[in-house]
Amino acid sequence: MASVMEDPTLERHFKGHKDAVTCADFNPNRKQLASGSLDKNLMIWNFAPKARAFQFVGHQDVITGVQFSPSGNLVASSSKDRTVRLWTPSMKGESTVFKAHTAAVRSVAFSHDGQRLVTASDDKSVKVWSVHRQCFIYSLNQHTNWVRCARFSPDGRIIASCGDDRTVRLWDTSTKHCINCLTDCGGSATFVDFNSSGTCIASSGADSTLKIWDLRTNKLIQHYRVHSAGINSFSFHPSNNYVISGSNDGTIKILDLLEGRLIYTLHGHKGAVITVAFSRAGDLFVSGGADSQVLLWKTNFDSRSYQDVLLQHSRRSTPDPPPHLSDIHPRGPHLHHPQPTAIQVSPAVKDTRSAEPHVIQLGQSVHGNTLLNSWPRLTPMQSAAANSHHYNGLPACHVANSRLDGWIEGGSASRAESTAENETRADRKEGKGRREEEAEMVQTHPLEVLSGHPSSVSSTLRHIVQQLDILTQTVSVLEERLTLTEDKLKECLSHQSQILKDLRASRTRRRTESEGTDESPVHST
Repeated sequence: MASVMEDPTLERHFKGHKDAVTCADFNPNRKQLASGSLDKNLMIWNFAPKARAFQFVGHQDVITGVQFSPSGNLVASSSKDRTVRLWTPSMKGESTVFKAHTAAVRSVAFSHDGQRLVTASDDKSVKVWSVHRQCFIYSLNQHTNWVRCARFSPDGRIIASCGDDRTVRLWDTSTKHCINCLTDCGGSATFVDFNSSGTCIASSGADSTLKIWDLRTNKLIQHYRVHSAGINSFSFHPSNNYVISGSNDGTIKILDLLEGRLIYTLHGHKGAVITVAFSRAGDLFVSGGADSQVLLWKTNFDSRSYQDVLLQHSRRSTPDPPPHLSDIHPRGPHLHHPQPTAIQVSPAVKDTRSAEPHVIQLGQSVHGNTLLNSWPRLTPMQSAAANSHHYNGLPACHVANSRLDGWIEGGSASRAESTAENETRADRKEGKGRREEEAEMVQTHPLEVLSGHPSSVSSTLRHIVQQLDILTQTVSVLEERLTLTEDKLKECLSHQSQILKDLRASRTRRRTESEGTDESPVHST
């Protein structure tokens, strides 16, 4: 059946990166596109015909995240070199450096007012920074493994983060407390984001699933398994009616959230699709992949009134469709499988708009402010010590097939991923009938099936985690006190050193004066 919606079309392709494209974002002014890559370079692509592209050189390692500020006058980038940079997306290419974490920084994002930044790192922490004052504000430390992604809610009151500990955590930005922990992830959680109204959050995982929760009821309302490999990134359409996702299976999937089904599968990339993002208006979206290409797509399918679309669709994927994301009381969760009627868009789309843009390479950053040097907080050694004490005794669970690791580490998957894949294959061979029964159970009660631990074990683990949280908070308070004490000692030592210098100078001056008096000629009468 042909869709009443127009198919998305490939408008332009940008070639300039020398390695896999890991992140991309649109400028709100609709004139530029930023992308980061394994080649350590940040590219600013201008949409004007025959316009030049800017290549910003400054990071010393892989760029993992990039985002424009809401005003469009700044671009933030995160890197495995443990820093975050704020760039001016112009010919000058100036940047300010945040020495942000003690390990690789996996993501960076602006708050919707542009006043703050949130970063996620392999040091298991989420940190918040002031853009205007250019200083560290506070840290969130309850993840027990690498943190892959962190995002502000539209109103700035909540931060969502996810990582290799297989959890999605929600933080209150006023109290700095974790207000909810979603543990339904079957593997490493690779990406998390809010919809434009802030009523829902979605997370993707290395287990190839995309899940959507309603924050007003804390319920899982949609669960998609449309990819055949781990999902690296996704993006909500501004209308909240669609989601695009990019996966290691080399495809881009477009989901209709109102009908709860897959509507498009795009095959524009050769290899894994690492990043996808809608423009602020939703009329365009971008994708970047392991083939070093940045592809610009025209959405098209959102141009019609959605009421007309619903009237002309002949059937839906389920007899009882999932609730609209803006409903106050959503119905029970649904498990949606890929539909055979999904439309496959032809990947053979020629670039007829423009030739490859001329690239201007800009040198190292002009400004390199070390923000933590001007703000008395934890030193790298203290942060490393704190991380070594956090959750001492619990084994790290570095789940593979997470965002970027497959190609950052040379294309090899980790042991955890291989083990997980082998177990999955063994399970599939053992019994398809049993899995079909479980799928039916998940459709009716997915939350019960996903929580497979006995109640006694789960309560014991919950108690352990609570005690560890208390220990973590205690260590954090002690670190702050030690830092303040260290700063005071430094001030005292500096003051004493200055006093000693003054005393020595005074003694030298007096000695010189006395020697001058002794050497003066004596006149006899």
